[in-house]
Amino acid sequence: MKTKKVFEEDKYLSKLQSEILEVIPEKEDIVLLILKDTIFFPGGGGQSHDIGNLWISDDASFDVIEVFEKDGEIFHRIRTGTLSGTRSDSNQSDSDSNPPHSGLQPGLNSFPLQPGLKCFMELDWNRRFDNMQRHCGEHILSGVFYELYGGVNRGFHMGDDYMTIDISLEDNPEYVNLKEMTWDMVMAAELKTNQIIWKDLPVTAYHFDTKEEAEKIPMRKALAIDEDITIVTIGDLSHPADSVACCGTHPATTGQVGMLKIYKVEPNKGMFRIYFDAGERAFMGYRRRFDILTRLEKDLSAGVPDLLDKYAAKQEKQKEARDRLFHLTKSVQEAEKERIAKSINDESESEQNGDIFEYSILTVDDVIEIGRSLEGRIPGILYLIHQPSLTLLVFSDKHDCGKLVKENASVFNGKGGGNQKFARAIFTRRDDLDMFITGVKNLLR
Repeated sequence: MKTKKVFEEDKYLSKLQSEILEVIPEKEDIVLLILKDTIFFPGGGGQSHDIGNLWISDDASFDVIEVFEKDGEIFHRIRTGTLSGTRSDSNQSDSDSNPPHSGLQPGLNSFPLQPGLKCFMELDWNRRFDNMQRHCGEHILSGVFYELYGGVNRGFHMGDDYMTIDISLEDNPEYVNLKEMTWDMVMAAELKTNQIIWKDLPVTAYHFDTKEEAEKIPMRKALAIDEDITIVTIGDLSHPADSVACCGTHPATTGQVGMLKIYKVEPNKGMFRIYFDAGERAFMGYRRRFDILTRLEKDLSAGVPDLLDKYAAKQEKQKEARDRLFHLTKSVQEAEKERIAKSINDESESEQNGDIFEYSILTVDDVIEIGRSLEGRIPGILYLIHQPSLTLLVFSDKHDCGKLVKENASVFNGKGGGNQKFARAIFTRRDDLDMFITGVKNLLR
């Protein structure tokens, strides 16, 4: 490997001067760089890569949009069309030094990237520390599941909204047939994890050239690699809270993780998937939920001890109100069916193309149900108007309702459709709706 992994020696170093060793054009505005030294973590062990900036002069930089390791080399993917910014030297470590000014003026192609060119890199530190908190939190939680239940972490995913681990209990006779991990088990693991965080235990990375050397350290998971091994240990080697091979970046102590919160657990392919988060993200997630809880307390005039009881009481009242509304609606619909049927029966044949009834409280679906219940009893045309939405519902046993609407609604700035027995037309003005009815009546005379 040509690149020195400075991030392994000092994971808190956020700025560093280096030199371009190779430039590999990739796309019109994208190149890959191999650098002499790097503080950019290339991703691995479930942790995403770092991003940041690569400075060529004091007043301009290129975006480092991806860093990855392939065939023993670390590649920095640079967007050459992102020249921008003014470098800040605030919080610069003692090992930093100002890059030599090239004397070139800022511009899209002002700085040809070429081997031998000095550069100055700067991490997106917030992203790095976020990853450090979350990744270390995952280590601690996995170690706790292993200690408490013999659970083995078979999978780890670090997403934007939460992290997941897949815990297998197949190696523990006590839990091998467990179909559901209880919430009490999960909460016990969460508490112990946070207790380890609060102890502010040291987090140490040990590097070994061979598997034989690495296996002298106690680990919760067997090694899957034979050389260039890093073991991350939490706490004292004699009785670590966790110890496992990992290439990611971690804080110096568990206290910097801050906190960990488990959101839920569910069965997954014979294992148990744990949804959780750690660090600032866990805190922000907790704060969002607390704000929601506070609003609910205010709306229900309740405190935390009686919030669920008051919520249940409100749900019961709403159910009673829905039931009452349902029965009242059915009662109104039945009365309307009888009223319309009587009106139709009392009409002469010449009047049977003009029955109009309007509704403002019932929903459109409620009105449709009234009209459909009269099928077989409508010798002419029945017009039911839903006033709030200016929706006209047309019913007939004699005329093709769908054809009437499709051929005439647009003439009056309406739109709609339907079938032979029932159609609807929607208007934006009441005058247009009334003119449509008048037009259809004239058409059917």
